[in-house]
Amino acid sequence: MNKPFYVTTSIPYASGTPHIGNAIDWLYADTVARYQKQQGDEVLYSAGADEHGSKIYEKAQEAGLKPEDFIEQIIPVIQEGHKLINSEYTHFARTNSKQHVITAQKLWKQMGDDIYKSAYEGWYCVGCEEFKTDTEVKANKGICPDHDKDYEKVKEENYFFKLSAYSDQLIKLIETDEFEIVPANRKTEILNVIKGGLQDISFSRPKKKLPWGIPVPGDKDQVMYVWPDALMNYITLLDYPNGEDFKKFWPTNLQIVGKDNLRFHAAIYPAMLLSAKLPLLKRLFVHGHVTSNGKKMSKTIGNVVTTEEIVTKYGTDAFRYYFLRHIPSHDDGDFTWERFDAVYHGELAAQLGNAVQRVASMINRYQQGVIGEYPNPGHDTAPYHAAIANQQFDRALEWVWELVKGLNVYLEQQKPWQLAKELDETHLREVLAACVGDIMQIAELLQPFLPSTAETIEKIFHDGYVHNYSGVLFPRIEE
Repeated sequence: MNKPFYVTTSIPYASGTPHIGNAIDWLYADTVARYQKQQGDEVLYSAGADEHGSKIYEKAQEAGLKPEDFIEQIIPVIQEGHKLINSEYTHFARTNSKQHVITAQKLWKQMGDDIYKSAYEGWYCVGCEEFKTDTEVKANKGICPDHDKDYEKVKEENYFFKLSAYSDQLIKLIETDEFEIVPANRKTEILNVIKGGLQDISFSRPKKKLPWGIPVPGDKDQVMYVWPDALMNYITLLDYPNGEDFKKFWPTNLQIVGKDNLRFHAAIYPAMLLSAKLPLLKRLFVHGHVTSNGKKMSKTIGNVVTTEEIVTKYGTDAFRYYFLRHIPSHDDGDFTWERFDAVYHGELAAQLGNAVQRVASMINRYQQGVIGEYPNPGHDTAPYHAAIANQQFDRALEWVWELVKGLNVYLEQQKPWQLAKELDETHLREVLAACVGDIMQIAELLQPFLPSTAETIEKIFHDGYVHNYSGVLFPRIEE
């Protein structure tokens, strides 16, 4: 019987072109979705766009457009970003949709007395869409390091959420793994934050300062702060509370976010769910950041690398392979063009591509394309499945690559070309059939990671024959 499985990613602002960090979110989620489908589960993979807030309002003004018209230009750009890396989401949440607005207001009311009105004064960053502490502002000398803009001193009356009331409950849930957070260092990090004391947080902005947002129920002068609005998308896209998707897929099995979103998804969001008396998500996977040549990607430094640049030059599956295997799933990782090129030619082309090419060519040459019956290799795949279950995608791929390298070693040991010269047809047939068995298992294990490559391999070796073999899986890329 198919089990429902719900995987979600944080949604990017509909303010510009998605960056590599967004692509990493989608890449992990798509890999999980494909893997769970392969296991027979019914999968809902949600992506989307965060369409409200100061940042989008300012961008729309700069473009001379209404915010609702501006976002319509950005949504296709975000969706194209998914297509670029072969990310096949099943649902795409839009926070300016009628369904989201109505349901977000319903959830706001559901949080009841946990939301209250109060005056507030603090430092605000439009780029981050959040208030900053005096300590942060002082440490950064009054300028946001991520957006190179001065913090704004803001004094206003807002609605607040009683985040502080949920500290003890959150600590217990996280420590007992009733709400799982991986990797362990992120679990420790958020527990330290919560034990240090959670403060009540602003949940709205005055409409006169920010006209672009969801109206607060019962107060025409306030709009929802962009963070609670965006965090509700995981529920609203399921057509809460009576939709069939909500009944089938809630709670979320796996939420995927970058480490800069840890506080929002590991403290604020679960507290909101507790307040609304909803079951918590089951597991939160928090991945690291990707640097470029050892430095944070920055337009000022000039080291920004785009997904499109990489995919255009090397192809989608090469992008997926590098970022799934050579960027640590549980830590930060680095990208350089030199490293990427070495991985493409040294691993994808020289190891996997070469093995497939040699085996297919020899079957065509020595056996007129007839494979014959090939054996099940019988490799114990438990480490592979365990790695995926723990969101260690790099380790899962590393394990598959041991099979790839083992296949190449086997070819060199058995020397089927020599067996052909010696006219040892029985042994030759057995060796090549064994190679095909290994290749087909490798293709099956690669399907969640490199879907196009896996599909191509399976098309080459099926029904006992070599079919439509073009010769090269990963062609050489010239500089």
